[in-house]
Amino acid sequence: MLDIKFIRENLDLIKAGAVKKHITLDLDALIALDDARKKILGSMETKKAEQNTVSREIARATNETIRIQLIAEMKILKDDIQKEEDEFREIMLKWQELMLQVPNIPDMSVPDGNDDTDNVEIKTWGEKPVFAFTPKDHVEIMTKLQMVDFERGAKVHGFRGYYLQKGGAKLSWAIWNYAQAFFQERGFDPLLVPAIVRKTNLYGTGHLPNDAEDVYQTQDNDYLIGTAEVSTMGYYADEIIDAKELPIKWLAFSPCFRREAGSHGKDTRGLIRVHEFFKLEQVILCEASHAESVKWHEWLNRNTEEFIESMGIPYRTVVNCGGDLGQGQVKKYDIELWVPLEQKYREISSASYFHDFQTRRFNIRYRDVDGKTRYAHSLNCTAIPTPRILVSLVENFQQADGTIKLPPALAPYFGADVLQ
Repeated sequence: MLDIKFIRENLDLIKAGAVKKHITLDLDALIALDDARKKILGSMETKKAEQNTVSREIARATNETIRIQLIAEMKILKDDIQKEEDEFREIMLKWQELMLQVPNIPDMSVPDGNDDTDNVEIKTWGEKPVFAFTPKDHVEIMTKLQMVDFERGAKVHGFRGYYLQKGGAKLSWAIWNYAQAFFQERGFDPLLVPAIVRKTNLYGTGHLPNDAEDVYQTQDNDYLIGTAEVSTMGYYADEIIDAKELPIKWLAFSPCFRREAGSHGKDTRGLIRVHEFFKLEQVILCEASHAESVKWHEWLNRNTEEFIESMGIPYRTVVNCGGDLGQGQVKKYDIELWVPLEQKYREISSASYFHDFQTRRFNIRYRDVDGKTRYAHSLNCTAIPTPRILVSLVENFQQADGTIKLPPALAPYFGADVLQ
């Protein structure tokens, strides 16, 4: 959420940012509502001051006629205040609804574009495999090796259901354990987070109201998270952090749930797009400085790149265009892994920074060296998700005999260098 004072002072900039993100919002209506909000608030404050004055005069009045007259004035003031308070509540509901829709301003380096097809490639790494045999896709390989069971997954869960079993389950654990060791060496503290959260947490991260169709809701009006970022950001809600603690670096792990409501007919085969998965997420809170946010954003993304490189999987990095940015994101990188049988790159990680967009919503502040209270800046980046990484890992490292040669970095965690 942006500060209303900042919005009013930078209205043209906010409007340009909304256009770049392809977000439709009537900002002039918001300003008109804010004018009405301030006007009625001023009127209520004036009337309450008059009410206090009249109340003191009633207490001092010795003449009964004057006292009765003052009581009548008090009743009129009270009725007027009540009417204005009712009107103020209605205005505030509309004002808050529009405020929650105001997008963050994208960085100047963010390219123009409509969607992910307009994202700009800025880096490629690794050699794509050339097979001396007819390669198979991950579904065929993993099914033959009894790593996955889609039929029983569909029987129990329904569409997009799956079981990871035997080597598939063991390989997932190996990836989690390797990732934990890899990222903790970079100064992250491990965090296991709640997967069920209150609605306010999704508003805090900006996933609501915009992504409402893609989240699972419980009968108690709570929500299942689609990323550990949501719970991790809620950890410090309504708290003031000592500046000496910054930057705070969490490596958060959780099950994740997404309805994939907008992807009917897309990626219906295999493990690319499933309803439930596991993910390790890098989350940082740092001081309120654009330079600090940019520095940590590059660092977070590079962490995941290095993790992928350590396993030898070919990838590319893209900078997301304006139309592929979320409401709160200032800038975002996607890392995409090579999928041989599709002959295309598939997203595996996103790295984003938000300035104080999320922390204002969560009311996460810190006290700087001068004792001034400021909103922290927040960033996050996928460390690694499973089972999606298995798609590229299995297809890139498949062997002619149907086995999978594991990256040397994973072998100590798996207990072997070949999955068969």
